[in-house]
Amino acid sequence: MRVTDAIFALIAGRFIGFVLDDFFSEWGITLPFYEVLVIWVILPFFALFCLWLAQLIGRRLLFVFQSAKHILVGGFATVIDLKVFEFLIWLFSLVITINPLVAKSISFIIATLIKYVGNKFWTFQKHEKENITQEAFKFLFVMSIGLLIDISIFYYLSHVIGPQFLISQTIWVKISVLVAAVVAAIWNFLGDKFLVFKK
Repeated sequence: MRVTDAIFALIAGRFIGFVLDDFFSEWGITLPFYEVLVIWVILPFFALFCLWLAQLIGRRLLFVFQSAKHILVGGFATVIDLKVFEFLIWLFSLVITINPLVAKSISFIIATLIKYVGNKFWTFQKHEKENITQEAFKFLFVMSIGLLIDISIFYYLSHVIGPQFLISQTIWVKISVLVAAVVAAIWNFLGDKFLVFKK
């Protein structure tokens, strides 16, 4: 495994820990030492172990290694998606009221750009610069469909269904953001692998 693979796996694992930490603090749960250890140490090394395992399997089935990398890039970008969304809602609440769908669209676009760079250069190892215009159009197509999927699911969960199982509105919105991002990530992987970055 390359050093960059290991470093990114550790960083992605830690960023995913941010989401867990966020949920615990929203629910008012004080984390004892062992849970902090899980979020700060074990989760990043678990991500590294999973990537190493995927690399071993990927020697025979490249799809597995690419999927693991895509999941890590997606997890990292999803945390960015969530944090940018929260930041925009907070920032604009100081000045004006912003529609959550606008904030979600902006956070999705930023996260998708991170996914594009991460998946192009890290997941699929596509460093060629030929046909970059065609690749950009394919990427925009995949991103647009992904945006529609993401926004539709977010809207459906947060506005049509609304909070369920006695979960607060704040937590439900975060869950909606995460679920929407995961479903859009599946579309993005298939689009990236078979349309945008196919060799």
